[in-house]
Amino acid sequence: MTAVAASIEQVRSRIATAAQAAGRNPAEVRLLLAVKRVESTRIREALAAGATLIGQNRAQELVSTEPDLDDVPHETHFIGHLQSNKVNQVMRWADCVQSIDSAKIAQRLDRAAATRGRDLDVFVQVNTSGEETKAGVPPESAGELAAVVGSLEHLRLRGLMTIGANSPDPGEVRASYTALAQARDAVVGSGEPGTSEAHELSMGMSGDLELAIAAGATMVRVGTGVFGAR
Repeated sequence: MTAVAASIEQVRSRIATAAQAAGRNPAEVRLLLAVKRVESTRIREALAAGATLIGQNRAQELVSTEPDLDDVPHETHFIGHLQSNKVNQVMRWADCVQSIDSAKIAQRLDRAAATRGRDLDVFVQVNTSGEETKAGVPPESAGELAAVVGSLEHLRLRGLMTIGANSPDPGEVRASYTALAQARDAVVGSGEPGTSEAHELSMGMSGDLELAIAAGATMVRVGTGVFGAR
């Protein structure tokens, strides 16, 4: 077993333990491998070990890496801040964009999807910690942006995404994840077109995935826990 495969096994064990502790089915939580600055050979190792879902933070890395992985079945999400001038590059390779944080970027993606004759899965990014260094709309604006996204013909709103609070206080981190779950419930129950199926919660990373799963995460994004510091 390779080091990458062993690390994936350990992370899956953590996910299962956390889900069971929360009274949840571990199958409800998907593992997304965050592959920022990870070379394609190591990503292939992860896919060979049974991983099926990867996340890219940077458009240039997405464009340079995906052709090397084209022969291996997998799903690729774009999880970084998306600039308008990178939309077409990302559309070429991403199956899903998790970082919609404005109506403008949603509309650009919708037009790009229409041009390509496809639909695109998306998440709305929410800044639940209030930290200025983090992207995303505040929780009180999540419903408004979700309604815009849900109204666009070629976008499918799957759920909400956040980056947890950068704090040594587990209570503060947990609160940032609980806030996303509450925002998701409000979006799903809003009655706005295109929002009723937005059940996914993409939250939790290597250091705090247990807290995220306890708060309802359906997808955790792990990079360092599998590939080490980069």
